[in-house]
Amino acid sequence: MPDLCHQAEERRVPASSELFLQLAADLGDDQVAVGDLIDRLAGRGIGVLLLIFSLPLCIPNIPGISTLFGLLLLPPSIQMITGRKAVWFPHFVRRWSLQGSGLRAAFRICSRILYRVEFLAKPRLVFLTEGGATSLAGLQTLILALILLLPMPGANVIPGVSVALTGLAILERDGLLMLLSTFVAALAVTWVYVGGKYLVAFTVSIYKVILTAWSR
Repeated sequence: MPDLCHQAEERRVPASSELFLQLAADLGDDQVAVGDLIDRLAGRGIGVLLLIFSLPLCIPNIPGISTLFGLLLLPPSIQMITGRKAVWFPHFVRRWSLQGSGLRAAFRICSRILYRVEFLAKPRLVFLTEGGATSLAGLQTLILALILLLPMPGANVIPGVSVALTGLAILERDGLLMLLSTFVAALAVTWVYVGGKYLVAFTVSIYKVILTAWSR
């Protein structure tokens, strides 16, 4: 009986859709400091941090959010790689702020998204969500966080989906979701490589046209 109760408690904790709703309810219309947001998430686990910092990236309605949340994903990813217990954020990052109304709307949308997909997650292939596999997932998250810092159009949604899948996989101990996050991460890297290649080629061609026109 105690084992059954413990399992039920483990399944009750990752109610991430409810967490997003609660965060949205607690936010006002004023500016919200990143440090205050992080403090509210203290002790909730690395999976929740990944969800909080990645799901808003899947909603392309807040300008400049990819750079901010890309930076916020760096410390959790390093924590996963090194196996540290606590996440440390620089003071200058904690002082950053977001508009409360925009963040609240994003959290509510994220809650609805999670509510529709949470029932699909369950413990399976658990070995892919713990130990050395977590370090590899951290390296994957670090690469995606660096991609989010790039000023490329459309470079935030795919990495955001991958990191969100990683967070949900850790919360639910779902190795299948972890594998899916790796597949999506590969798509993100491919998109950046191909997009960056054509962007460089386009920039070089424009430069040549300008240089030719100037030389005349």
